[in-house]
Amino acid sequence: MEKSCFKKKIKIGYLPLYIKLYDDYHPGIRAAYEDYMKKLVGMIEDKGFEVVLADEVCRVKEEFDRAAAKFNADNDIAAVVTQHLAYSPSLESIDALLSLKAPIVVFDTTPDYQILKYADTEDRIMPNHGIHGVQDMCNMLRRNGKNYQLCVGHASEPAVMNELCDLLKGAAVASAMRNSRIGMVGGEFEGMGDFRLPDEQLRRELGVETVRMTPEEGVEYTSKVTEAEIDAEIAADKERFDVRVDNETAYRDATKAGLAVRRWMNDKKLSGVTVNFLHTDLNRIPKMPFVECCKVMERCQGYAGEGDNLTASLTGALIRVFPDTTFTEMFCPDWENNMILLSHMGEMNPRLTQHKPVLTDKKFNYNSCGDTTTVCSSFRAGRAVLVNLAPAKEGFTLILSEVELTDETSHTSAYATEVQGWLKPSKPLRQFLKRYSVFGGTHHSALVYGFNLKAIAAFGKLMGFETVII
Repeated sequence: MEKSCFKKKIKIGYLPLYIKLYDDYHPGIRAAYEDYMKKLVGMIEDKGFEVVLADEVCRVKEEFDRAAAKFNADNDIAAVVTQHLAYSPSLESIDALLSLKAPIVVFDTTPDYQILKYADTEDRIMPNHGIHGVQDMCNMLRRNGKNYQLCVGHASEPAVMNELCDLLKGAAVASAMRNSRIGMVGGEFEGMGDFRLPDEQLRRELGVETVRMTPEEGVEYTSKVTEAEIDAEIAADKERFDVRVDNETAYRDATKAGLAVRRWMNDKKLSGVTVNFLHTDLNRIPKMPFVECCKVMERCQGYAGEGDNLTASLTGALIRVFPDTTFTEMFCPDWENNMILLSHMGEMNPRLTQHKPVLTDKKFNYNSCGDTTTVCSSFRAGRAVLVNLAPAKEGFTLILSEVELTDETSHTSAYATEVQGWLKPSKPLRQFLKRYSVFGGTHHSALVYGFNLKAIAAFGKLMGFETVII
């Protein structure tokens, strides 16, 4: 499994379901079913996940409740996988399943790949009839409005295990989003409405907590930054970036601002941040911290510009599982070449640059802080998924599209002081842009490099979003 930003492996709970009736009347048969379960657990662990088993094979309500309590007590569990070892009556498990904090992934599988071939010689019914227990359980989950995802098939088929991994990664994104804490520096961008939702609505509907920096905190955290810390950060910049700075005073002040924001994020235990460049001076930090905004994403924390705590939470959840993620905006269409210019003032994930990022002076007159520094570069060529989370009249729409980032750096001299990239959609540009806005896509998005469409779609469905693929 590709490297993620989780401190350890993605942790999942594993819930085996069974029926007490069989233990009462066929006490010797369960051991073989448990052996197969352990084989599946080993296969999942081999894919790079950490598996936490329920303490017992669950048959009756009390056992399911104990398993749910164990999983809920572990805040690192990103998903719970269910596996029916045999039929299991749904009323025994449904209350426990509804109480789970982590998303549910149903693994609908059986030990044997073939049944008909052995119909005349072996009785393979008992080990392989769990599918109707899945049907019983899923009906109850759906009736109770509990989101879940299904992986169906025999584990010997690579596509089945690959699908299970995608679903678990999607569940990890969903779990990360529901535990988001997003800082806001500079408040909202006045008049910008597409992604704007009240903080309380974000908390209630998505589990996203918003923490706003106060002017007093801006002063406090800026004052804590020492000259030695600034020196150390600039030395690290020279290792990481191509530093081309003339205004050393502005560079040091911008570095101080970035370190102040970083310490504030650490103290507040934030998973991401949004910065409104118009009003950073109202938070009393000395400069707009463009470079730190880039470093935030490089550290696998979420970011979005202009007070967009919604997209910051989306980016932060995605980047935990897929480190090659960045905040971005679609700026200008090139109708002739069927491409879109991605651009922003100075915020991108430095992991994703075509060449070594340049750290340079930035003329800046949007607030009283004055000129600052920024990172400028172009996105590297490659396949990616454009991800947009759009508020709707009811709920949210997750818009996904597989795209290609092209290498057009030789034609971008006009954008040499900005973050930029050239995106080629999978559909003709006219069709792509039309469908994007038909579904209400906002002007702030996340971009995730790699072949992750299925996993990200699973995230959307587990969150209960209308999930649209363009």
